[in-house]
Amino acid sequence: MMIRVEIDQSSGFCFGVVKAIRKAEEELATGGTLYCLGDIVHNNKEMERLKALGLQTIDREEFAQLYDAKVLLRAHGEPPETYALARRNRIEIIDATCPVVLKLQQKIAREYQNSPADKQIVIYGKRGHAEVLGLVGQTEGNAIVIEHPDEAARLNFERDITLYSQTTMSVDAFHGLVEYIKGHISPSVAFRCEDTICRQVSGRIPHIRHFASSHAVILFVSGKKSSNGKILFDQCLSVNPRSYLIDSTDEIDVAWLHNISSIGICGATSTPKWLMEEVFDYVKRYVQKSI
Repeated sequence: MMIRVEIDQSSGFCFGVVKAIRKAEEELATGGTLYCLGDIVHNNKEMERLKALGLQTIDREEFAQLYDAKVLLRAHGEPPETYALARRNRIEIIDATCPVVLKLQQKIAREYQNSPADKQIVIYGKRGHAEVLGLVGQTEGNAIVIEHPDEAARLNFERDITLYSQTTMSVDAFHGLVEYIKGHISPSVAFRCEDTICRQVSGRIPHIRHFASSHAVILFVSGKKSSNGKILFDQCLSVNPRSYLIDSTDEIDVAWLHNISSIGICGATSTPKWLMEEVFDYVKRYVQKSI
C-alpha cells in the first residue's frame, strides 16, 4: 500500500519572520559583520544556516559592550532602552520588528503616556518572552503581565484596566480572560480591552487541527523553544494522538511510519519551509524503500 505524504502548505514562517530573515540575508550579502540581538528565529536549523552565512547572535550583555557595529533587531521587537543604548554606542540598527508588533508597541506607549498613574495596563502574554519584554518596555516596566487567565485574580478590580495581548497568544484564552475581568471589575471603574492577537498566527489553529485529523501520523517540525510551536503542536496532539514533535530528521523514529495510510508534515511560524521539505524527502525515501 502506498503511503500518502503531504506537507501542510500553510505551515512555515509568518510574514514577520520572513521579513526579518530577508533583511538579515540582504545585509550579510554586502559583507561586513552583522550581529543579531537574540535568536532571529526559534529554530536551531535555521539559526545554523544563517550562522554559516555570517550572522552572529549576541545576548544583551554582549550588546551593551558593542560599539560602532551593525545589529539586527528581530521580529519580536525591543523596548525603548535598546534603541537608547544603540545611540550611545554608535550602533547601527537594522530594525526587523514585525509590523504587527510595532503597531502594538505604539498603542501601548500612547496608552501609557496618556493614562493616569493608577491605571493598570495589562498584557496577556508569556512572561519573559522577547515580544512581551518589548511591550512592557513601552510602559517603563509598569505593565502587569498575565501569562495564565487564572492569574487575573491578582488584579485590582477597583482601578481602571486596559488589556492587550501578545500577538501569538490563544484567542479563546484571551476572550476567557476578558470575561473574567468583566465579571469581577467594579462598576465604578473603566475596563477596555484590545484583541491584538495576529490573525495570521491564530488563523492557523483551525487549519492545522483539520490537517492533523486528516492524516494517520503527524510530524510537527519545530524548534523546542518556539512558543508558537508548542501551541500548534498541542492542537495537533488534541485531534491526533499520533503527532510527534521533531526539530529535524534525526528525531524521526521509523517505527512511527509503519502500517499507516498517510503522513502529514507541518510546523510553526518559526519553521523554515526548507526544513519541512527535508523531512518530506526523508520520509518519502523511507516509505518507498519499505514497500
